[in-house]
Amino acid sequence: MSEKGEVDLTGAKQNTGVWLVKVPKYLSQQWAKATGRGDVGKLRISKKGNQGKAEVSFTLNEELTVIEGIEDKSVSAPREHPFTMQTVGGQTLAVFTENSSDKIALEGVVVQRAECRPAVSESYMRLKRLQIEELAKPVRLSQQLDKVVTNNYKPVANHRYNLEYERKKKEEGKRARADKQQVLDMLFSAFEKHQYYNIKDLVEITKQPVTYLKEILRDIGIYNVKGTHKNTWELKPEYRHYQGDEKTDE
Repeated sequence: MSEKGEVDLTGAKQNTGVWLVKVPKYLSQQWAKATGRGDVGKLRISKKGNQGKAEVSFTLNEELTVIEGIEDKSVSAPREHPFTMQTVGGQTLAVFTENSSDKIALEGVVVQRAECRPAVSESYMRLKRLQIEELAKPVRLSQQLDKVVTNNYKPVANHRYNLEYERKKKEEGKRARADKQQVLDMLFSAFEKHQYYNIKDLVEITKQPVTYLKEILRDIGIYNVKGTHKNTWELKPEYRHYQGDEKTDE
């Protein structure tokens, strides 16, 4: 945002309220593909009874559902996305825009926060599998040469990218933190196979620092402190549908 120029406070004067909604990465990527008028889907808000809470959901346009993957693979993105409503929590949040002339305008103040999540469906599970395959794709590939290499390469004790990786490991600890969404994908994939895991196994699966991994697990999981599965993690009830109808490890 530019450090100079006046700020248009029309949004504040009109007391304009806006929603701050967190959406999955794949959904924002599909929105960017919209053409013409830029319609990406429909937002539905309904309320049951006078005292009932508002139920909000987003339906993605059918022409934006195709997601291309590796090796010409493609899947259909989930269309239905119910909202999980959240409070602003005493914070004062606002939305600003900046045009090509560096003019800044206040669009409104955040009055509602929400998280847009895909509804559990076969298309969503296929999308998860495609994302896992993308993550598992090797960065380096070996190739058999059919002729002698005539270029003269001087051997080095350690390559630049190896030195950079070692430096990063020393700065951030023994394990480098991956993107939170990538870690969530690995965790959901693991919990599709088993219901309970101890932290040691989850660290081995995700290759993440224990402290960072526990921060993510507290959002989606429950730590059992007693009972048959003492000292293990399992998904919270609202996430257990990721396991489908498979039997659990009880």
